[in-house]
Amino acid sequence: MMGIPIVILFPILLILTSREQWYAQFFVVARFWAKIVLYGSGFIPRVKKEAKINPQRSYMFVANHTSMADIMLMLYCVKNPFVFVGKKELAKIPIFGFFYKRTCILVDRNSQKSRKEVFDRAQARLQDGTSICIFPEGGVPEDESVLLDEFKDGAFRLAIDHQIPILPLTFLDNKRRFSYTFFSGSPGKMRAYVHKEILTEGFTQERKKELNMIARNVILDKLKSNQL
Repeated sequence: MMGIPIVILFPILLILTSREQWYAQFFVVARFWAKIVLYGSGFIPRVKKEAKINPQRSYMFVANHTSMADIMLMLYCVKNPFVFVGKKELAKIPIFGFFYKRTCILVDRNSQKSRKEVFDRAQARLQDGTSICIFPEGGVPEDESVLLDEFKDGAFRLAIDHQIPILPLTFLDNKRRFSYTFFSGSPGKMRAYVHKEILTEGFTQERKKELNMIARNVILDKLKSNQL
């Protein structure tokens, strides 16, 4: 389901990823692709929003990370063009990886130099008005009993630097529907909850951990309430 639409749309995607100024048009096609993958896989997205997302504003989008479907659901939920910051290993996925590395900011978590380059590239995209999406757990926890792993500080450092709001999203069903455990999951609803933005005005880098904890608690509280 991921590969077939990309093959069909290959010429269009190749053109739209050849220049950064065409990224907004590529993003529209990417959202269309995400809908095909989700519905074609038997997943039915259901999105609830606490507040409207300002289409004229840049955000730092953050969410819990439990599934490959998180990428598609994030694209489904958010209309504002954004760039993913993600692990370089996903670039090895056939077909999908080709465009992933052309459009996303890849990070090698074992390289200090790579992490520095990520910040430079993310800053450049924020300056041209594009939002950023980071899964701040830094990867999917190997222990699937972990409800929400600790957040890394990168997303919050960038948000403070550029004084853009954090916008947390909670994905309630992705682990159950399509986890990284082979032969697990099932078709059905995929609920997403878009929380209110968290403003960064007045925060300095000395308070990035505080901002980190505020965003994490918003997502964690929603995940816990869903278990009741």
